Amino acid sequence: MKRVFFGWLSRNIGRVLAGVLWTGVLLIVAVPGLAQQSASDAVVLLKVTGVIDPVVAGYVEQGVQAATEEGARLVVIQLDTPGGLDTSMRAIVQTIMNAKVPVVVYVAPSGARAASAGVFITGAAHIAAMAPGTNIGAARPVDIGQGEMPETIADKVTNDAVAYLAAIAEQRNRNADLAEKLVRQSQSFTAKQALEERFIDLIAVDLKALLGALEGRTVEVAGTQVVLHTAGVPIVEREMNWLQMVTHGIVDPNIAYVLLSLGTIGLVAEFWNPGAIIPGVVGAICLVLAFVAFGSLPVNYGGVALIILAIIFFLLDLKVTGFGLTIAGVIAFVIGSLFLFSPFTPPEPSMPQLSVNPWLLIGMTAALVLFFTTILTAGLRAQLRPSAMQISLPVGSTGIAVSDLTPQGVVQAASEQWTAVAVEGNVHAGEEVVVVGHEGLRIKVRKQQTTESRTA
Repeated sequence: MKRVFFGWLSRNIGRVLAGVLWTGVLLIVAVPGLAQQSASDAVVLLKVTGVIDPVVAGYVEQGVQAATEEGARLVVIQLDTPGGLDTSMRAIVQTIMNAKVPVVVYVAPSGARAASAGVFITGAAHIAAMAPGTNIGAARPVDIGQGEMPETIADKVTNDAVAYLAAIAEQRNRNADLAEKLVRQSQSFTAKQALEERFIDLIAVDLKALLGALEGRTVEVAGTQVVLHTAGVPIVEREMNWLQMVTHGIVDPNIAYVLLSLGTIGLVAEFWNPGAIIPGVVGAICLVLAFVAFGSLPVNYGGVALIILAIIFFLLDLKVTGFGLTIAGVIAFVIGSLFLFSPFTPPEPSMPQLSVNPWLLIGMTAALVLFFTTILTAGLRAQLRPSAMQISLPVGSTGIAVSDLTPQGVVQAASEQWTAVAVEGNVHAGEEVVVVGHEGLRIKVRKQQTTESRTA
């Protein structure tokens, strides 16, 4: 019985290991969800920080849907954002405005902001609240990295943003006229000013004070008047899962830039040293993550092309004498880095200004130049350096062909076997050969002439 089992295991070891791996992955993903506390008759807390991207949109949508299904009394979205993608912002706005459970957007803690996309999300809430020391606004469309957009294009984008924010404000009985100031004039308001301008409903120092202030308020949810009872209600925080946290964490221009650069270096290192595996695997992972981040950022792929062109220049310079291509590569890399988040088309008004940190740009450029001019050059020189090993078999030695030489094979000579190349026609196994020269660690041989052939 044991023999049968171990025989089956040896034949299916690959499938067993794959099954164990996938079971582990599923447990990692599923267990946190199974361990979550029920939100029935509780307040669900969702924390949104950083750029508004598809990951955040999915996180909010899942959180609101789960809260509705579990019978939560309220969903609080604690918000701190510089802005984000227009499509993701609109997805969150639609989720909030069509929610069947009351949704409160709370700009907190002190020092937080609701800029660009955050303005629209806050305005869409059933109840909008802010903590002291926070601000909201600055939603004017700008050409990221280039300043103001051309007047005609700017007017179209601005008018659309104003109309959208005004429609949201009217739906929530807020100051629709404020949309003009927030978008057209790019104004930003403190929590106190936003309350005076009737764009938010209340100010609360913390979450406990917020829930206390909401007690007894009436809001319209899906066409029905709902009286909130939140005082003393338990709070259930729903965090992003590990995959969402990783994906959302790399949506940063500096991180995406580093991933792109390191990924390119890794693949180039693997190209020049095939079989190392680790540089190639790490490089491929970094590039995939970089392009995942680019999918949520207003990236200019002309900048990406310039960075790739710079890498090509560096590689070509390894084959060419001088530093001309290295200098061209440095110039292309710097220009590509500057253009990476400076699109030629106008960005959405919900997106913040993005750029690569100048010190990071300088550091990464220096690292690339050092890598290509020092490490790869040294590696290439090592590959081209003649072998220090010398063949002890002198020219004129004789031996026997162990295998057919067509033209390369194996020869037995001086009690050792040698890799040999036939220089005057093929040699069959068993025939005598004579050494006529060396080629690296291989010997050059020809068929040994017999006495009869020499007499003839």
